[in-house]
Amino acid sequence: MHSIGIDLGGTIVKVGLIENGRITGFMSFDANSGKGLSANLPCIEKAIDKLTGEAGIAPSNLSGIGLAFPGIVDPVKKKVISTNGKYDDVCDLQLDKWVLEKWNIPFDIDNDARLATLGEWKYGAAKGCDNVVMMTIGTGIGTGVVIDGTILYGQHFQAGSLGGHFVVDYKARKCTCGNIGCVEALSSSFFLSSIVRDNEFVSEAFKAKADEYDFKQIFEQSKAGSKDATIIRNECMDVWSAGIINYIHAYDPEVIVLGGGVMRSEDTIIPYLKKRVDSLAWCPSGKVKLVVSVLGDNAAILGIEHLIKAKKLMAGVKR
Repeated sequence: MHSIGIDLGGTIVKVGLIENGRITGFMSFDANSGKGLSANLPCIEKAIDKLTGEAGIAPSNLSGIGLAFPGIVDPVKKKVISTNGKYDDVCDLQLDKWVLEKWNIPFDIDNDARLATLGEWKYGAAKGCDNVVMMTIGTGIGTGVVIDGTILYGQHFQAGSLGGHFVVDYKARKCTCGNIGCVEALSSSFFLSSIVRDNEFVSEAFKAKADEYDFKQIFEQSKAGSKDATIIRNECMDVWSAGIINYIHAYDPEVIVLGGGVMRSEDTIIPYLKKRVDSLAWCPSGKVKLVVSVLGDNAAILGIEHLIKAKKLMAGVKR
């Protein structure tokens, strides 16, 4: 059966029609997350109806609709517990009721990085592994964890998903979460302009354009020989390495999957991170593999399909 996956990004909303590990239909649109999720629901409805209509599928025949959310989620109550400046109205929304009223089918929701991890574990770069960490690098830093073949949740549904908020320098920059020196505050694209301006080794001319840079430009300029860009590039990779070492020490994975648009520069990133992680992580029994996501931006949507299938299987067992 087909299902629908919705991936809420900070700037883009993606909606996919999924069947057996494949996205058979896809739509995306710009989202102003600052306006809240309510403002986006009509567009999501239209996308779902368009995708199912084009595929000749009655919405009532879908196995379910799942949503990947960039925050802390209670997947049991199907509610968002906490946001971080994105879609802040969502905690007051009854999304399961919305789905029931519109299409009369089951609804599931989980953290976006956890679902991306689920997708890579079941269909992508970590397929066949029982101990996995995924790290997504972008506007923020997201993580998900599989231990002994089980996706990690914890007492408050935040275990494994807050790797971007591991502290790597307690005297450093304040993060949007309120903590000091998080991986995200020191190496995500959201903070990139501050990372440039605050670096004492970067030229004033380079700092003057801090608001114009993204990671693509930083890596391109570094490759072209810019010393300033190389300083920023290496600083961020050093922080990513520190985060990965913490994940290795905390979760003891077999493999770490790295995702996000920045991994288009994997030929630079992977060797750099591997050398640093291999030399600094305490792994006397063997090195941890670092691999790049093979599902890319579709990982969370495909993770949703597996989540829906698993929930239906568990419901059948309980009956």
